Amino acid sequence: MDLSIIQKKIFEIHGQRVMLDKHLAELYGVETKVLVQGMKRNINRFPSDFMFQLNQSEWEHLRSQFVTSSWGGSRYLPYAFTEHGITMLSSVLRSDTAVAVNISVVRAFILLKQYGNDFQVLQQQINALESKFNRKIENINDFIELIMNKPEVELRPQSERNRIGYKLPKKTQ
Repeated sequence: MDLSIIQKKIFEIHGQRVMLDKHLAELYGVETKVLVQGMKRNINRFPSDFMFQLNQSEWEHLRSQFVTSSWGGSRYLPYAFTEHGITMLSSVLRSDTAVAVNISVVRAFILLKQYGNDFQVLQQQINALESKFNRKIENINDFIELIMNKPEVELRPQSERNRIGYKLPKKTQ
């Protein structure tokens, strides 16, 4: 199964990466109501950190992100399943297709975590470089400012200079 297709169906809601019941049902090759019924019959396997139902505003916000509505008219608010909830679904649905799809979905979640970790490392490196170069630029700016605002040094005429070095004794006549 193409992981990029699965990744496009993973959303972030409540600060968690989730997949909606409709998308999971499509992947598993069952109707959404069959998936939801299986989940409800085994509700004790789905604590709130495995699965939750979207509220109306979350659902409206999610639907508004799509230009064309392919959602159809459902009579209930969809359920969102976290990675762990999706893993639990394979034990509820108990089919070879469910197991195969579940493996692909878990791999898609793992890839997204790796992308997130890689992004964080890259962001830290960028921040370190910005900090380093900003300090250097500040030092350059300070130096230029010092040169530009340096008070003029008054030079004494040559005759008034104190000479340095060996002095010859004055000849007396």
